[in-house]
Amino acid sequence: MKDDDEIQWKFGYRITLIAKINKQTNSFTVYDDVLDGRFRDRLKLDNQTGSLTITNTTMKNAGYYKVRTNSARKSFDLTVRVVKEISVTDGDSVTLHNDLTEMKDDDRIHWSFEYGPVIAEINKWAKSFTVYDDVLDGRFRDRLKLDNQTGSLTITNTGTTDSGVYELDINYMKMIFILNVDDSDCCGPTEAVIRLVLSALVGVATVILLVYDIRSRRAERDQAHTQTSESIEI
Repeated sequence: MKDDDEIQWKFGYRITLIAKINKQTNSFTVYDDVLDGRFRDRLKLDNQTGSLTITNTTMKNAGYYKVRTNSARKSFDLTVRVVKEISVTDGDSVTLHNDLTEMKDDDRIHWSFEYGPVIAEINKWAKSFTVYDDVLDGRFRDRLKLDNQTGSLTITNTGTTDSGVYELDINYMKMIFILNVDDSDCCGPTEAVIRLVLSALVGVATVILLVYDIRSRRAERDQAHTQTSESIEI
């Protein structure tokens, strides 16, 4: 930076000031409590170059950044990508949460499967909430539900064919969900307990039969020995 440089960092289309440098007065200031504190304790200014570092980024930090110096202006589009892995058993319902408490009035949301066709989308400005459950040969038919407040997606009555990668695109935010649907193979908890009890009973019955067989053999042997002894005495 030059000795007389003044630098301003701003965020969002509302151009909210988040950091400022006045090299002449050697002043370096971050305004990390603005915008509901989404940048609190995360902004760092480089005293030599004026570059801005955002630490421990979250989805709320994604968006449009603008820097203005005495001689230039630059803008940055920051996309934050989040990856989550979820496992469920087939037949269960699963909700892919996007971590938003409420959508903004101008939010546009797209849900896609396996980087392919869009399976659901929201245009908050137009108040449009649409699911395309007939795509992909109708594998999602009547099983997709959108949350009108957050845009989260719920898949009901899941099957193994629902396993895969789901991508959520919200403005500058991207979330990747890796969904694993396990084949239940057989049974619910009640049936599992019944099978376990039956197995135990079979095991006990086997032991009883084995003990009975051993005792029967001993009895037969003892009886034969007694008869032999009696024959000798006679």
